[in-house]
Amino acid sequence: MNRPLLEIERFSVRFGEKQAVRELNLSIARGERVALVGESGSGKSVTALSILGLVEHARFTGRMLFDGEDLLQKTEQEMRGIRGADIAMVFQEPMTALNPLYTIGKQIAESLRLHEGLSADAARERGIELLRRTGIPEPERRIDSFPHQLSGGQRQRAMIAMALACRPRLLLADEPTTALDVTVRQQIVDLLIDLQEQEAATRGMAILLITHDLNLVRRFAQRVAVMEKGVLVETNTTAELFSSPQHPYTQRLLGSEPRREVAPVAVDAPPILEVKGLAVDYRTAAKGWRSLFGSSTFRALHEADLCLRRGETLGIVGESGSGKSTLAATVLGLKGAAAGEIRIDGIALSEQRKAGARRALYSRMQVVFQDPFGSLSPRMTIEQIVGEGLAVHRPEIDGAARRMRIASLLEEVGLPADSMQRYPHEFSGGQRQRIAIARALAVEPELIVLDEPTSALDVSIQKQVLALLTNLQKKYKLSYLFITHDLAVMRAMAHRVIVMKAGRIVEQGDTHDVLHAPFHPYTQSLLASSMLDEPAALQEKFA
Repeated sequence: MNRPLLEIERFSVRFGEKQAVRELNLSIARGERVALVGESGSGKSVTALSILGLVEHARFTGRMLFDGEDLLQKTEQEMRGIRGADIAMVFQEPMTALNPLYTIGKQIAESLRLHEGLSADAARERGIELLRRTGIPEPERRIDSFPHQLSGGQRQRAMIAMALACRPRLLLADEPTTALDVTVRQQIVDLLIDLQEQEAATRGMAILLITHDLNLVRRFAQRVAVMEKGVLVETNTTAELFSSPQHPYTQRLLGSEPRREVAPVAVDAPPILEVKGLAVDYRTAAKGWRSLFGSSTFRALHEADLCLRRGETLGIVGESGSGKSTLAATVLGLKGAAAGEIRIDGIALSEQRKAGARRALYSRMQVVFQDPFGSLSPRMTIEQIVGEGLAVHRPEIDGAARRMRIASLLEEVGLPADSMQRYPHEFSGGQRQRIAIARALAVEPELIVLDEPTSALDVSIQKQVLALLTNLQKKYKLSYLFITHDLAVMRAMAHRVIVMKAGRIVEQGDTHDVLHAPFHPYTQSLLASSMLDEPAALQEKFA
């Protein structure tokens, strides 16, 4: 029993000529919580998937001992008996990991029937108990729900229930909270710790957490292993690693907390965006007998008022469904009819009846979306993507001048001008977001809506993109409407903050005032769910 539950010895993974993991040595004790951290491409997920034997077309060397038996020597049939029963996994995106054609109950029951031979009725009862244990309300009803009928947090809880169904001895959690709001993220973290401590007392269940979220690591893990480009560069207890990191890469990761370098807004800065009494309703299908009489109405945004000045960043925070994106999309003209008034530089959108006038007004606003890969057409070159807005809004510019403008924009966001003929898939996530920013800048806008522009990026890349946005704002006096649920990013970027809940603005004011002395209980709960006040010392220490 003194032997580690998992021992990885000189483990390497090679895909053809590319070595993804090199000579990895790592052990996990029974009942221990270990975090494996590093940026994209560091080999974290490949390592986790290799433990389950889910990596194909690769060559492995070394040993991977689970309770003394080498997993690399197991046959596929033997691994099927281990997956789900002894080693289980919680994936990053539950919507893609869960089967959309089966109810949650059937997906939980599958492993129970395969590994424990339970009857359908017994598996259903165990599934209800697991859902109740993971905190899903009304488990007797939710067990018959399909994945799309659950919220993001509920889907992640359902996946945890599936992973724990057969009481595994090792749980692999691959970025389990990346796509979740801060309050839901905290709930999932507390849930995993609680479940692990319960199981550790009887089964000695250990958890290997794969993540690049350092705040999550600080709160969750007992020990941390840091990987860089397939190599394990440092291992230590969580407290020691955060207080005294030894490797330069670890120091750089810990120093990647966003810095506040925004310029103050001029006292006499005029408003570029004014919103008064903005309300948005959606038509929804009525339920039950009410469907005989037509659809019902759901109010997604309630009488919102805001003002954004030239050169200012106005942050909008709130959980999923709070109305943040609805507000931004309505301002951009991407939603249908809405009540209230929107003014751009003093001009009311409702007064612009002619299509040409409205197009000219909307050209003064641009947007950068959350997913840089999904927002860029894979069939268009970078020249076509960045130049598309110029072709629509600046048709008088000839081809040669347009190419010069595109080259200048790419260089301004830190990309070489000779990348114009390449396609989005040839760039990294951070580079793709720089392309999206160049596209937004092409028509010289005055206002840019930033919808979670860094949530899909590693911490060091996030810091680079935020620094780029800050520099561009200083240079061109840009105004940003910045949507995020990351309060550390908000603290670094926003001059003022709006907090939204259930379609309403519940609090707004200066960023420092809102983040340090919030008056609304919802804002207080958001701050309590984050670790906003701890990384500042690290930021100064490893800058």
